[in-house]
Amino acid sequence: MKKLAVLAFLAVQVTWGQAAPVRVFSSNGVRTAFLQLKADCERAIGHPLVIEFGSTAQLRRKIDAGEAFDMAILTPEATADLTKQGKIMAGTAAEIASVGVGFGIRQGSPKPDISSPEAVKQTLLKAKSVAIAKEGASRGTIDKMYEKLGIAPALTAKTLYEDGTEKVGEAVMAGKADLDILPLSEIPLVKGMVVAGPLPGDLQNYLRFSGSVAVKAKDPAAAKKAIEFLTSAAAKPVFKSKGMQ
Repeated sequence: MKKLAVLAFLAVQVTWGQAAPVRVFSSNGVRTAFLQLKADCERAIGHPLVIEFGSTAQLRRKIDAGEAFDMAILTPEATADLTKQGKIMAGTAAEIASVGVGFGIRQGSPKPDISSPEAVKQTLLKAKSVAIAKEGASRGTIDKMYEKLGIAPALTAKTLYEDGTEKVGEAVMAGKADLDILPLSEIPLVKGMVVAGPLPGDLQNYLRFSGSVAVKAKDPAAAKKAIEFLTSAAAKPVFKSKGMQ
């Protein structure tokens, strides 16, 4: 019986290895959780996943340029727009996760006071500089926070607008910025960076990410199964462990 079980397992592995890969364009916002879930997702759908991560803006440019993909995980706004353009299959979008925005610091650095909007205001004004993603999903939240706190001119002048999550964290690690502001799930993507805490009170805004199937997907059924897995009860604890809902 044990031998038959092993042979059955190997047969499944061979079939899985021969299956066409599902190409995914995914926002960095779900990167930490998706990478942890990748192997289980592949087993669930019977296809390997080829995932390219980036900001929604970066991935939109690839889609607009005609690059092939089967499934996308983007902001709902981008998903809706691409659906109108006929690039995303209508009726396939499903919310996979949401995440708040927060502050990141270099591991071992003193934790800044971000306990209230007023504390955040003083922390930002005292900072040498702050790093954020120029085209990240959190950019709108940060701009609104600067305006709400009445410090937009001062902060705009000392904010480093970096290309992508990695460069944002690297700016802090290199001492160019005192802290960064990113989706909470993206801060640990750079080694040595840790979450200092979320934006407090009404400064907070939860960013949502939706999975959807491309109109030109090679295997729409496999892409739909991947979305079903990522939205399943089995996947929720992993998203939660990475600071997402």
